[in-house]
Amino acid sequence: MIDISVVIPTYNRLDTLQHVLPTLLSQDLAAERYELLVCDSNSSDGTAEYMARMQASYPSVRRLADAYGGRAAARNAGIHAASGEIVLFNDADILASPNLLSTHLRRHRERAGIAVVGLEVQVKDLAEYAYKRDHPHARGRLHPPSRKRLSWLYFLTGNASVRRADLLRAGCFDESFTGYGHEDLELGYRLQRLGIEICYEPDAVNYHCQAVAYGDQKEKMRLAGRSTARFYGKHPDFEVMLKLGMTPLSLGAHSLLTRMPHVLGFLDRQSERSRIARELLLQYYYVSGIKEARHAK
Repeated sequence: MIDISVVIPTYNRLDTLQHVLPTLLSQDLAAERYELLVCDSNSSDGTAEYMARMQASYPSVRRLADAYGGRAAARNAGIHAASGEIVLFNDADILASPNLLSTHLRRHRERAGIAVVGLEVQVKDLAEYAYKRDHPHARGRLHPPSRKRLSWLYFLTGNASVRRADLLRAGCFDESFTGYGHEDLELGYRLQRLGIEICYEPDAVNYHCQAVAYGDQKEKMRLAGRSTARFYGKHPDFEVMLKLGMTPLSLGAHSLLTRMPHVLGFLDRQSERSRIARELLLQYYYVSGIKEARHAK
């Protein structure tokens, strides 16, 4: 019997997927107790051929290919196809620790009515992954060790598990979130409103292998801002506005900076050497996305 189904959306990520799947196939959980569902949005980089070889060697691996309209749709396909009681979300560029699945499963066996979020360690390449994998002190912390419960703001589906029945009851991911960001937080919001408690499990560790160029970071923040406006439009809740930084203060500060291009230029020039300057500028692009989405209505 399959206990846990791992759902992995992908599109043209063979470069990392071919490193991710071996870590998920090397778990300390018996192979017959879990399955890997790779939800492929019709990749054109050799993913289909690679997956055919993996499926021939590993009965627990399945490729679900379709013209998915985004990660929400791809993950929903995995949820509906899952055989396991528990669904664990992973991504095509996130490498698993050997006890990732067994740790998630243990928490769900302790009690019902929960979602579990693990520790997703950020690494820029495979060399840094290997170092942090072998040197736990270098991983850092997502939350203080004493934290047991999380808000929906931390329901990040690079390392999160939920009972399949609870996902179906919540309505799964909202597929109207086709751009970057927040389809996971929005589902976490709905799960929490249904009474699902989001629990933090620091021993469930995986490693997000990505090196995002600064220009790409700015664009991602702009798109995340657009998703924030969609989120708030669906749930016009003060908590959503506050936690997602859609407050009159942030909107006003953005308007002020827009009228001060010399300050924006200064922050841009300083961004490579100053983390504060970079964060301020990324926040500016985030709020730009919020305003773009609101004005487009």
